[in-house]
Formats: sequence, C-alpha cells, structure tokens
Amino acid sequence: MGVRIRQATAADREAVLPLVDAAFRGDPVSQWIFPGAAHYDRVHGQMMGAFFDLVLKHGWVDVTEDLSAVAMWLPTPAGVPEPDDGPAQLRAALDPDNVRVELVGTITAAHHPHHREHAYLWIIAVDPERQGEGLGSALMAPVLEKCDREGTAAYLEASSGRSRELYRRTGFVDIGQPLRLPDGGPLMYPMWREPQTFPQK
Repeated sequence: MGVRIRQATAADREAVLPLVDAAFRGDPVSQWIFPGAAHYDRVHGQMMGAFFDLVLKHGWVDVTEDLSAVAMWLPTPAGVPEPDDGPAQLRAALDPDNVRVELVGTITAAHHPHHREHAYLWIIAVDPERQGEGLGSALMAPVLEKCDREGTAAYLEASSGRSRELYRRTGFVDIGQPLRLPDGGPLMYPMWREPQTFPQK
C-alpha cells in the first residue's frame, strides 16, 4: 500500500511540532544551535513552530496521513531577494542570547542560489520510530514529480552526511562547497536537483 499524503493546515500544528522536535533531536545542526538537552527542549519546538507558520503562509506543508512525516516547502523565485532580517527577528523572539539561531539563517541565506526559480525543501522530518521505511522519499516524491513535469528545479541544505546520501538517491547533487558552521560547528551541504526527464516508453 502506498503512503497517503495530504497538505497540512493550521489545525495540524500541534501534532506536527512534536514530530519535528523528536526527529531533529539527534541532528548535528540542531544540536549545534541548541547545545544541551534543556536548551533544546526549551527553544527548539518554538523555532519549528515559527517555521511551520511561515511556510504555511508562504508555501505549503505536506504530511503523511498518519502524521509520521512532514515536509515544509517554499516556492522560491529567481532573482536576489530583498534583505531579510528574519533570522535576527527569530533570535530576538525566541532566544535573544543565542547568536547561533541567527547565524544559521544568515549563513544559509547568503549561499542560497537565486539564478533560477525552484522549490526549496526547508525541513523534512520523519518520526524516529519510523525512519528507514522510505517515508521521507515517499513524501518528497509528489513534489519532485511535479517539478519534473513543469521543468522546475529543487534545492535544500542537508544537515548531515547521512541525509545527504538519502537526497542523492532522489536526484539531488552537491552545489558549491559545504557550509561550515563556526565555532567548530557541523557541515551543511547545499544540494540542487535539476528536473528529471525520462525516455518515453
């Protein structure tokens, strides 16, 4: 049986946030931003809530019907965007003394490609007890198939070597050099996917 997918609404917020919180608990970037379990528990869920609200407003959020996986997508036009103080605002609202909250957004924004329109996969999360079942790939598939039909590219930043390998299997390739977060932080891997074409049967 295939994985049933639907678009999330604001009513799904309270179910989605614990899922994302649990899925990112071992993520290298999240651990760098919020070192220590207490810090993570206090702020990470709030940050993901802000992301969910923003993506629901400007893009779309896909979930599996059983809410075991979620993907947050932003349609991104070509052309360099206007300066954005979103990372600074996020830090001020959620964790004013934590410069890393702002740094991640500033660094990724500075390296985000804008030469072509694309679908930006901002966040994807799978219930830790369901990882390894192919839910992430299944959740991405409808969007990537739409990109293929419409000739649209896709972009993301992989936050670990493991996720980087998973994305490669769906057609993403490295674009530019990995991003090294400061203070001995982990690498992030910018990845780009050209629309795929397949020979007619």
